[in-house]
Amino acid sequence: MNTLEAGLDFKLTDEHAAHEPPEVRGLARDQVRLMVSRISDDSITHARFFDFPDFLNRGDVVVVNTSATINAALEAEREANDIMLHLSTPLVGNRWVVELRRYSDAGTAPLLDAEAGELIRLPAGGTAKLITPYLPDPDVFLNGRIRLWIAELTLPDHVVTYTARYGMPIRYGYVPKSWPLSYYQTVFAGESGSAEMPSAGRAFTHEIVERLKRKGVRIVPITLHTGVSSLEADEPPYPERYRVPELTARTVNSARSRGARVVAVGTTVVRALETVAKSDGDVQIGEGWTDLVITPERGLHVVDAILTGLHEPKASHLSMLGALAGRDHLALAYDAALSNQYLWHEFGDLHLITQ
Repeated sequence: MNTLEAGLDFKLTDEHAAHEPPEVRGLARDQVRLMVSRISDDSITHARFFDFPDFLNRGDVVVVNTSATINAALEAEREANDIMLHLSTPLVGNRWVVELRRYSDAGTAPLLDAEAGELIRLPAGGTAKLITPYLPDPDVFLNGRIRLWIAELTLPDHVVTYTARYGMPIRYGYVPKSWPLSYYQTVFAGESGSAEMPSAGRAFTHEIVERLKRKGVRIVPITLHTGVSSLEADEPPYPERYRVPELTARTVNSARSRGARVVAVGTTVVRALETVAKSDGDVQIGEGWTDLVITPERGLHVVDAILTGLHEPKASHLSMLGALAGRDHLALAYDAALSNQYLWHEFGDLHLITQ
């Protein structure tokens, strides 16, 4: 555990969790709360997300993730036991990174005693054969037990079509009820591929997008397909597929040359941009796999502000935020979020960290 994580070893209660989408709680998407923390003077402002354009300036560039979420959770059977299988990341051919989860009182939990060669049965005659652990070093798993596997899928249809029919969105114990996939898509969703929603963009509406454009704020895309991200052992983030197009690289570089801010919507955007950024902040076109882990020691080369959800204690994402804000400012902001009863997780509230 690094010093940043140790300094933010706070406690969350059930009251801090968003258990259902804001629309079900009587709110529009853009009515979730927004905490704006300014690093320069440690000020904290409490607002709603529909106020987000008010905190940006003409010429700023907002970078969003256009990956669409898939129904990555499948009911499965292992021997005679019912389990859940989570699709995480496609590899070569019909091989995927998968996670097996057992049912528990808190919903589901990682199933860690599987073995290579096991055949997991899926709906409509589909199967997943466990081939080998995903990462070669067992020390990154819970007590040496295997959480993620490379599996060979045999399905009666293309995986996206199959999951659309037989799957459901990944959810964890703090969301007790299943919700349709539409609740897990953002207005920017395009190419299908994320196992879990790039949730920092969820509160955007078409109206917010139009207000930003009228103000002279540019919105440009990257694509980063998220894998499973509920890292119960405080693991570092796994490699993920990304693409940064020419338009985005050119727009970001132009903004930086003019002294405008680059605002990343979510940690996925930070990871993609920083993967293709030189140490001087010049952003290149790029696509492939990124295993970049951003820490305060590594720092940020291109991102000036981050819009993000609120993260679990000890989560690796806190190190990324600390690379921008520093531990003291981040601790101040999280103290404010806790004391003001902000809501955590994908259906929760948002935090804008800016200079």
